[in-house]
Amino acid sequence: MSDDLARPWLHVRAEVRQAVPESTWHLWLEPLRLRRIDGALLVVEAAADKRDWIEQRFGRLLRTCAAVVLGPEARVELVAEGDAEPSAGAPRTLPAGLAAGVPLNPRLTFDQFVIGDANRLAHAAALAVAEMPGLAYNPLFVCGPPGVGKSHLLQAIGNYVSQHGEGSVRLTTAEAFTNHFVGSLRGGGMDVFMAAYRDVDVLLVDDVQFLQSKARTEEEFFHTFNALHAAGAQLVLTSDRLPRDMEALEERLRERFEAGLVTDVAAPDFTTRLTILRKRIAQDDVGDVEDEALAVVARRVDANVRALEGALIRVVAFGSLTGRPVDAALVDEVLAGLYPELRPRAFTVGEIQAHTAAAFGVSVDDLVSARRTAKVAWARQVAMYLARELTEQTLPAIGRAFGGRNHTTVLHAYRRTIERMSSDRAAYEAVHKLTSELRDPR
Repeated sequence: MSDDLARPWLHVRAEVRQAVPESTWHLWLEPLRLRRIDGALLVVEAAADKRDWIEQRFGRLLRTCAAVVLGPEARVELVAEGDAEPSAGAPRTLPAGLAAGVPLNPRLTFDQFVIGDANRLAHAAALAVAEMPGLAYNPLFVCGPPGVGKSHLLQAIGNYVSQHGEGSVRLTTAEAFTNHFVGSLRGGGMDVFMAAYRDVDVLLVDDVQFLQSKARTEEEFFHTFNALHAAGAQLVLTSDRLPRDMEALEERLRERFEAGLVTDVAAPDFTTRLTILRKRIAQDDVGDVEDEALAVVARRVDANVRALEGALIRVVAFGSLTGRPVDAALVDEVLAGLYPELRPRAFTVGEIQAHTAAAFGVSVDDLVSARRTAKVAWARQVAMYLARELTEQTLPAIGRAFGGRNHTTVLHAYRRTIERMSSDRAAYEAVHKLTSELRDPR
């Protein structure tokens, strides 16, 4: 097996090793070997006399760590050394309409998607597309940083149409589309390739930014896009950037990406992060986890949903393997050891006011005054948002620091900032930059 094919398994192993004690790793998990990798499927070998016990005790951990590395569609099949795979010699069964595309994960549905202010518009648009493919928003373009739920929305659309609609669905990634296209050119299978992508009712494409600088692939995707759009088929695309920011992509493709609805998904706020953790605990039935422990994880890990769930997995796994209750003290211990960069820095409201005032070109006196010019009002809302996100102060305490305002005003400012970040890319980038500068002032 080539190093390129085995590399995902090396990353999965690294994730697993961080989640368990060294003795457990060396005794049970280090000896596991990768038999083969097929897209998002990892077939892993274990010693025949240990396979069942490892599956029972560590199967969920292996699958979860694979999902952290390969995405939510990842699967792990654990087989005994020398045994044939259960599906050996037979084609893999994929959901209807997917052909050889990325398989749908039945767990990633609209019901399991946690709605917050940072993703409300994207969720509503995705649901409308799923209910009325080709009629609501076509194309639908969802952009945002990695790990905030874009792929979940794609999967949710695919699952909804497959279960409630009559059309065929194909889920793929820009990388898989490129590989399929290049392979078809070399193998003379262009007719099969074109049928696979153009004879569908809904085409879902993840990470379209990777089409950039691939001239022949861009041209083929352009023709695929046109053929589907002309036939009334629905296209949904995701990217980590806006179409206009894909400078290396052909202008004609950028124009088509912007012809429908372009919507943002931002990093979740604290309340949404906490809800995500609660839902994950209930869904996976991992046992008793104190709510304060979840709150600590939600406060400490705010980069994206993937990092958030990864931190939860490590905490729960450590608690299970050591027999300790999953409480706030355990969370502090595990996150301090595995994520030293996540140790929270204690901020004061005064620091946040000073940094925000400087960033927006106003004074601290302006922030605490009664002035309501657009520039001052926006800077004040951002400062209140950051004070709630980065300090332990209560809403009334924050309000008092801003000229004696009440907690309702602070809550309104917090929500208004999230709404503006969700719909205004420049606002999102300004707040994100300020947050980064506060956390790392170097």
